[in-house]
Amino acid sequence: RDTAQARPSLSMSRQPRGACLLVFAREPRPGRVKTRLVPALGANLAAALYRELLRDTLQTAAASSAERLELWVDRPDPGPYLSQAARAAGMQLHTQRGSDLGLRMHHALAQALARCGSAVLIGSDCPEFDPDYLDHAFDALQHRDAVIGPAADGGYVLIGLKRPQPALFRDIRWGGAQVLEATRERLRGLGLAWQELPTLHDLDEPGDLARFPRLAARARAAITAGT
Repeated sequence: RDTAQARPSLSMSRQPRGACLLVFAREPRPGRVKTRLVPALGANLAAALYRELLRDTLQTAAASSAERLELWVDRPDPGPYLSQAARAAGMQLHTQRGSDLGLRMHHALAQALARCGSAVLIGSDCPEFDPDYLDHAFDALQHRDAVIGPAADGGYVLIGLKRPQPALFRDIRWGGAQVLEATRERLRGLGLAWQELPTLHDLDEPGDLARFPRLAARARAAITAGT
């Protein structure tokens, strides 16, 4: 089978110095995050749900064995929540740059790879991340050019590289069901060896809420408590 279908052995290992983990995030303000959930939840509850997702993601990142942690935010003035969250997680704060998601991901990875030997990028929309999953991504990069964490909706929840690869992020229809397959085609065309991790689920659409009832309950409790 092609390396895109290989599965990693689920064994923990301390990552070599220079492994960098990047998290993309937005300030969790009502109406700016989880907008596809707003019709089902309302803007305030959707933002509270995103705060819970982000909190879990940063805790998971901090528990991984990456040597360097970076929080990449979508605006130069991230706001107090993200600034405080970055400090609490021991993460360096950076600003995303680029006119679409692909350019922003390429820029962040290229910047990180100027500092580190390998870089893995994740978003803050996947409740199923755990430290082992992130560590397996760095394990894969010891033997492959790239690693991908497929998403059940046809995208991906994680991508990692050892060298910048701008063609992987150019002219992709982000948010569509063909993102993963288009990325596989680019990897093949570039002659890169890659590994895929187990498929995970994002929380993006109202239909995803039933899969994560505890997360939604936490968000409701946070609003009730005024936090």
